[in-house]
Formats: sequence, C-alpha cells, structure tokens
Amino acid sequence: MKKVLYAGSAAAALLAGMAHAGGHLPFANGEGGFSWDSYNAWAENAPDLSGQTVTISGPWLSPEDDFFRSAVAYFADATGAEVIYTGSDSFEQQIVIDAEAGAAPNVAVFPQPGLASDLAGRGLLSPLPEGMGDWVAANYGAGQSWVDLGTYGDADGNDQLYGFFYNVNVKSLVWYNPENFEDAGYEIPTSMEELKALTEQIVADGETPWCIGLGSGAATGWPATDWVEDMMLRTVEPSVYDQWVTNEIPFDDPRVVNAIEEFGYFARDDAKVAGGAGAVATTDFRDSPDGLFTSPPQCYMHRQASFIPAFMPEGVEIGVDADFFYFPGFADAELGNPVLGGGTLMAITDASDATSELMKYMQLPLAHEIMMAQTGFLTPHKGVNGDVYLNDSLRKQGEILVNATTFRFDGSDLMPGGVGAGTFWTGMVDYAGGKDAAAVAADIQASWDALK
Repeated sequence: MKKVLYAGSAAAALLAGMAHAGGHLPFANGEGGFSWDSYNAWAENAPDLSGQTVTISGPWLSPEDDFFRSAVAYFADATGAEVIYTGSDSFEQQIVIDAEAGAAPNVAVFPQPGLASDLAGRGLLSPLPEGMGDWVAANYGAGQSWVDLGTYGDADGNDQLYGFFYNVNVKSLVWYNPENFEDAGYEIPTSMEELKALTEQIVADGETPWCIGLGSGAATGWPATDWVEDMMLRTVEPSVYDQWVTNEIPFDDPRVVNAIEEFGYFARDDAKVAGGAGAVATTDFRDSPDGLFTSPPQCYMHRQASFIPAFMPEGVEIGVDADFFYFPGFADAELGNPVLGGGTLMAITDASDATSELMKYMQLPLAHEIMMAQTGFLTPHKGVNGDVYLNDSLRKQGEILVNATTFRFDGSDLMPGGVGAGTFWTGMVDYAGGKDAAAVAADIQASWDALK
C-alpha cells in the first residue's frame, strides 16, 4: 500500500506507471484546483487492501473508460487494491447474464435506474454501505431526490439504497443567442412568470420568441414530452410526478392536462413560435435551433437538453454565440428549482470489503473532479470545486444541479414503451396540431389501460 502524497508533476509521472486500475494518475497533488486536502486526509487513513481486486463493468467506452480509470486510480494507489473497469456496448444485456450466472462484477454502472431496480427486486444487488443514504441527502443538490432514485425494493419487497449516482445530465435548459438578447435589451428570466412576460414582450416587439421542433423520424414527438415533464415538475409536487409516471394517477388527470396546456402556451400560438404553430410538429428537432443564428433572428429562445449544441450550425461557439439559462419554475407555485434529466448510477453486484471501501471513496470530491476536468461529466456533489469543470458550459450546468431542490428522470423513459415511446409521442404531435389536451390525454390513458 502506497501512502505517497505527490509533491509535483515529476513524481506523478513517475508513479503513473505504478498505479493500479489500468489507468494513471493524471494530476499531481496540489495541482489543478482539486480537493486534495480531503483526499490526502482520507489517503492517510485508507485501509490496506493489497491483494484485493474490485471489478467494475459499465457502458463507458473510449475515451470515457480511461477517464474513469484515472479517477479510481487514486483509490487504488492509496489502498493497494487493483481496480479493473471493463466497458461494453451491450452492457445492459451482459450484466443480466452475468448476474444470473453468479459471475457479476463487484460494481455495475447502470445508464438508468430501471434495470438496477429489476435486479434489486430479484436479489441480485447488494445495498450500499450503511450511512451512504444520509451522506447523499446531505451532500448532493436535491439530495433526497437522489436517495429516492437509488432506492428500490429488495427480494422481500423492502426498500433499500442500491444506487449511487455518478455522472448525470440536464434537460431543463433554454438556449439563446447572447448577442440577440443584448441588442434587444432582454434580461435572463429567473421565474416562469418572468419567462412568460419575456415571451409576451418579444411578441409585442414584433419578433418571434421561440423555436420548437418535434420532428425526429420514427420518434417524432419526443421533444414535447420533455416540455410536459418539465411543466409537471413546475406545477405539481414531485410525488404527483412520480404517481403520473407509474400511472397511479391517470394520464388524463386534470393536473397532467394542465401541464400539457402549459406547453401549449408556448407551442400553439402562431405569434410565439417560428413558422407558426403549424410548423412545430414538422420541424426536425435537429434543425430547430438554427433560427437563433439567422440575421435577423427567427427566434430568441429554444428549450432543449444539454446535447443540442451538437446540432447547432458549424462555427457556433458555446458561451459566445450561444448560451443557456435554467428553465425556471413558477415563483407562485413555491416548488423550488426542479430539474429534469438523467444519469448513470453505480450499484454493488458482488459485495466485498474492498468494494464497500471503493463506494466510500466515491464520496470524495476528488473522485468527481478528476472526471469533471477531463470530459463532459456533471455531478450534483456540493463539495466539488466547480472551477475544475472542463468548460464554462459544464460549470453552469453543474451549478444548476447543485442548486436544484428536486431532480427527476425523464418520465417517458420510465413509462411502458408503448406509452412513453409510443402514444405519448404521437399524442403530443396531435396536440401540437390542434387536438384538445384533455382528448389527447384520454387517448394516451386508453393506450396504457390496453397494456395492463
């Protein structure tokens, strides 16, 4: 076991080849703005795990797999344990096969909670170390949400904490062109009331506030489901959102219909959307943000997840030509700062002492910061140094996560496929085309009933 506290880059380079985990120690102690003090304090008292191995399997492939190996290499270096990560593009199928055969890795990295919950219910996962739930609740933005999202029934139906979320994404974003806002004198809204007032102001100025596109080939309609999910989180308690996702309340519940109509406020008014309301369903979501960058602008705002810059016109520089702000909540609703998104979670599929110690290590800011500095990694960990993020865009999204009061996964992803990736999509297309919200919601509920 090595208890070396690196003094500089030369020492780090010397030890890089000695590090376990199949990775390297990419940053020297004291460099990079990382939280070295907390790591060093932990490393001084780290258990001696020499001769023990922790195996991890997940969906991360190159280059993310090496970034992750470098993050866990600091655990290996301090404890003497070997950590082996194996990535697979068929992870979700393979982990089930391995778990059923009794050949699972120590830790599995699940892309979303559904499969982890299924395995927990079959007795194929082990709970996280005692106290991790309290730690997550206290140290993650929207901490209780992350505890809830990682808690599943065991083989006896008893709820236990199985999932530790590590790397998440944000959907609750509004993209805009800073130059257009500056030229028009518009301010960033901090509440839904202000966002609606801005929308009305842009219309009054003779301009078009929004670009919205639902087109996505066979998946046409899905962007509208994100709008509705965000509106649900901004108009009802999180528990009601959860009941909607599981159909404990019907899809045509008045509260769901209201969320659909809140989307309609933006999407079904010819004056508020580029091309008029009739163009919403036929405009491809990949083309939709283009209107932010025309001269004169075809629109001023575009609500979409963090991935949308990949579809912006060539040459657009994020932070200069395009930026984003948090899709805000209603101040009058007093529901805080809800965030819609997704994320990966780590769960124990083959318990061991070394595995438990690794999960405790993952609580350290450094275990997150090493990833933050190298790739598009986001964490709700309130203890990390946000300056470490790879760029300003990630840093701002990290701040949104840390300041969130509620976090929920994309609801359509958690619904049965025939609904979440079926009638919910087509129903939103019908609604954008002029069909009554209550009628659309009733049709979706009927399709859900037919699956039961």
